[in-house]
Amino acid sequence: MDYTRLGRTGLKVSRFCLGTMNFGWDASEGDAQAIMDRALEHGLNFFDTADVYGWKLGEGVTEQILGRWFKLGGGRREKVVLATKLYNEMGEGPNQRGLSALHIREACDASLKRLRTDHLDLYQFHHIDRETPWQEVWQACETLVRQGKVLYFGSSNFAGWHLASAQGAAEARGFMGLCSEQTKYNLTCRTPELEVIPACQGLGLGLIPWSPLAGGALGGGATKGAGKRRQHEWTKGFVAAHAKTLEAYERLCKKWGLSPADVALAWLLANPAVTAPIIGPRTLAQLDQSLGALKVKLAPARMAELDKLFPGPGGAAPEAYAW
Repeated sequence: MDYTRLGRTGLKVSRFCLGTMNFGWDASEGDAQAIMDRALEHGLNFFDTADVYGWKLGEGVTEQILGRWFKLGGGRREKVVLATKLYNEMGEGPNQRGLSALHIREACDASLKRLRTDHLDLYQFHHIDRETPWQEVWQACETLVRQGKVLYFGSSNFAGWHLASAQGAAEARGFMGLCSEQTKYNLTCRTPELEVIPACQGLGLGLIPWSPLAGGALGGGATKGAGKRRQHEWTKGFVAAHAKTLEAYERLCKKWGLSPADVALAWLLANPAVTAPIIGPRTLAQLDQSLGALKVKLAPARMAELDKLFPGPGGAAPEAYAW
């Protein structure tokens, strides 16, 4: 396993991040524990979760699964760079969501309890909160750092100007602010190349792409129904709308003698701005298969062919659309 720094920090994380959204939803707790054990065997030390995963209001189902796994001992917690997220609704009260100082404090304490740990390595804002000023957010975060509850902070689903605003406010307070941004980025979704990726590079933020296989559409077998991957309704609709392009993609991968999933992941890894794509296996086999992409190096000619098939926005803004 290769490792890289998380943005401008000294923290070393694996080139793949283990996504746990399926745990307690599409994967049983037993399967989740086996996947996490296998991930450690492969050298994956970067695990990502969120308080809402498991999709039962206020329960934090997936965080609880990770907490029980950490409780098994064997140095499991010490071997993991643990990332979780807050923002989404965790109760029926008006203050049980968002990024208010009150919710940040309560959400952090609740996640620590569910995860059975005394600190979070990376605490991420799951979405921008347009109603809470950054002065309030960072004041609450500074308190968590002083208390030893959080080491680093990150964002998810932020626009480029959100990242700049957040960092400007943090720097004014003498605070480190954000260290990473988790964004939807894959061959079929290249909009982040306009603003988000340049902002991450300019501000020294690690880039953590989620949905690297476009919900499984880039994972192989997408044009033949569910194939080897169970597809959700969004994926089925996406595949139907982009069938010709996906068919051409699979033919191209077959010509190269590579699996579509490996090509999609290798394309992300080839981008110097990318820290670690999030892989979200439901089975041990899916985890093992994903790691094959680490050995795939795409030559410039092949990268160019992928650009023709999945054209990006034309580079960074404003050059992508102006002189």
